[in-house]
Amino acid sequence: MEKDLNERLRKRASQHFLDSIAVKQDAEKVLPDSVALGVLAMVECLRAGGKVMACGNGGSAADAQHFAAEFVGRFERERPELGAIALTTDSSIITAIANDYSYEQIFSKQVRALGQSGDVLLAITTSGSSPNVLAAIQAAHERDMTVVALTGKGGGKMSQALRETDVHICVPHDRTARIQEVHLLAIHCICDGVDA
Repeated sequence: MEKDLNERLRKRASQHFLDSIAVKQDAEKVLPDSVALGVLAMVECLRAGGKVMACGNGGSAADAQHFAAEFVGRFERERPELGAIALTTDSSIITAIANDYSYEQIFSKQVRALGQSGDVLLAITTSGSSPNVLAAIQAAHERDMTVVALTGKGGGKMSQALRETDVHICVPHDRTARIQEVHLLAIHCICDGVDA
């Protein structure tokens, strides 16, 4: 019985590896151009003294924090600190806004308070339809900011919310776990590209 269970679990784990590899191979065919555009938008922003603000929910919130850590700290080589803020980390701000206004405004109010013309918003949502991320995009546009969007599942509502000057990195897949794995890879590609 235990040997049977171990074998089933091994096969499941193996299939996850194979599925992840396949999605990344599919993504490699369509995402490098948009990743490069995202890098260029961020480099232009940083060279002008701006900052990148990142937001998302759940696993995407963790990705936003991971991104900010790589920018402010370092990615793979020593270099000056880069301006980045994860809008997912201040529990007092988030809970005050969610309680006094609505959860939908937890990122948009921060973008309006901190965002300036020329800054970049890194908007992360696997579905492309998270209301609070969509509201953050609207606030970023009000502040004349560029949006770099990380989505999947065809882009969801975000496809209509983005402007021609924004960058859409849409993972060609529908499964959340696979999309998140490619999002992390895209974030690392962005960090590497900015450093380069």
